Amino acid sequence: MTDAKTPFDFETALSELEQLVVQMERVDLSLEESLQAFERGIRLTRNCQQALATAEQRVQILLEQNGASVAQPFESGE
Repeated sequence: MTDAKTPFDFETALSELEQLVVQMERVDLSLEESLQAFERGIRLTRNCQQALATAEQRVQILLEQNGASVAQPFESGE
């Protein structure tokens, strides 16, 4: 769990989300356990979305040239 003192790690959060999905797909979870996993998943998802938005803003700032934004297409290395 991330607190104010621990920096957010996107990859760790994504891995935990994947584990929560597997856990929630099991049919032997109690209702309370399912709700707790769901709530944790929502928090992780929001944190991941915020991290992605921040990264996008940083990239946009890096692409700015002479005060004007220059759109660059994303090219995957795959």
